[in-house]
Amino acid sequence: MASADKKRTWTFVLYPESAPEDWRERLRLSGLMAAVSPLHDRDTNPTGEAKKAHHHVLLVYSGPTTYNAVAKLTASYNATIPQALESVRGMYRYFTHKDNPEKFQYEECDIEHFNGFNLADLVELTKGEVTEIKKKVMQIVRDADFVEYADLLDFLLDNDLYAEYEIAINHTILFNTYIASRRHSSEAEQRRREREEEQASATPIVENSVEKEQDLQCEPSLTE
Repeated sequence: MASADKKRTWTFVLYPESAPEDWRERLRLSGLMAAVSPLHDRDTNPTGEAKKAHHHVLLVYSGPTTYNAVAKLTASYNATIPQALESVRGMYRYFTHKDNPEKFQYEECDIEHFNGFNLADLVELTKGEVTEIKKKVMQIVRDADFVEYADLLDFLLDNDLYAEYEIAINHTILFNTYIASRRHSSEAEQRRREREEEQASATPIVENSVEKEQDLQCEPSLTE
């Protein structure tokens, strides 16, 4: 690629063993929106030899940027030379080898986002991708046992889960209803348990009363 050519999205490979220890902090301070793949430590060469552990990094500039400007940044990380991206979606999916079943499958939850990176801002999500994010948000609700919609939104913002936040605020009725249904179900179950506990604690009292009445009937009369 010619050094004068400009692109907004770039990618490069970073090797933790040769990168500065504070590379994540440097990336954060750069102000660039970025996504970093899980550590690829299970990749192998065609011969079966293990590849050196590495991260794939996706950079998003505010506007078209030259190769030389990006190369200066990647050099500060002792990383590979940058490559201009034609497909942000394709690169993001490669982070986990989603479209390469013959390769080791990494977890999407291990992808790191920096400075407000949100895939939904860069590409239009497919129906299937939206469904997967909805499922992820519902699992978050279940794991954290949220009882209020606001608590869910706060959690997503606090943890920089911007794609999930975007889905949550654009499907308010769905998630509000889901959380309310879980809350009502939990409250109903609690009331049922309380009734059972009350009945269980009341039963011995009734039995004791019956026993005392029977004892009184069996006692000999003093007038006989």
